[in-house]
Amino acid sequence: MGLLECCARCLIGAPFASLVATGLCFFGVALFCGCGHEALTGTEQLIETYFSKNYQDYEYLIDVIHAFQYFIYGTASFFFLYGALLLAEGFYTTGAVRQIFGDYKTTIRYPGARKGGEREFVGITYVLTIIWLLVFACSAVPVYIYFNTWTTCQSIANPSKTSASIGTLCADARMYGVLPWNAFPGKVCGSNLLSICKTSEFQMTFHLFIAAFVGAAATLVSLLTFIIAATYNFAVLKLMGRGTKF
Repeated sequence: MGLLECCARCLIGAPFASLVATGLCFFGVALFCGCGHEALTGTEQLIETYFSKNYQDYEYLIDVIHAFQYFIYGTASFFFLYGALLLAEGFYTTGAVRQIFGDYKTTIRYPGARKGGEREFVGITYVLTIIWLLVFACSAVPVYIYFNTWTTCQSIANPSKTSASIGTLCADARMYGVLPWNAFPGKVCGSNLLSICKTSEFQMTFHLFIAAFVGAAATLVSLLTFIIAATYNFAVLKLMGRGTKF
């Protein structure tokens, strides 16, 4: 019974909201970074193969892609570390809150010397959430571009469903700012575009961008969950006179 009681006490004191948020954070960041990195590589290959034969046309694009890939490396490292810190903070403050309500008796006390801890974590996580909203919005852009291209291919494959001529249905990388306007050919039309959409490179890259978008959404949900849990703990500790003073 001693072992069972110890396990029960640990389960009662576990910060379930922080655990769920940490799992979502790790899953979302891994999905966003892994799929995003491969999707950017696939985009580079598609541009080089089908949309431009002149390296100078897409030289800047390659630099941007490599910069985003380095950003992905840094993002993965930072969020895995920060997620672990938030989880530790969740265990610490949840134990203090449940000690107040009598749900979790422990010898750990909430030290008065650690002033501003929860407030700092809430503030940092709030800023990260705003920044990640921008990342989430940016991750939707390639999904939109690839979806438009895929929709155009569907119209080419089913000419009876559109009144436009197949030869006028094109995917123009220049109109999205991917390539400069003087790039040649810059766009692919008709049956040539349809053949590109049927390649495994295009389909894989499209699905990888969708997965990266889902990962960004999961990470955003995890950050919001962290904010809610940390704000609740901070409010309880503040009201009960156990937390920090403004």
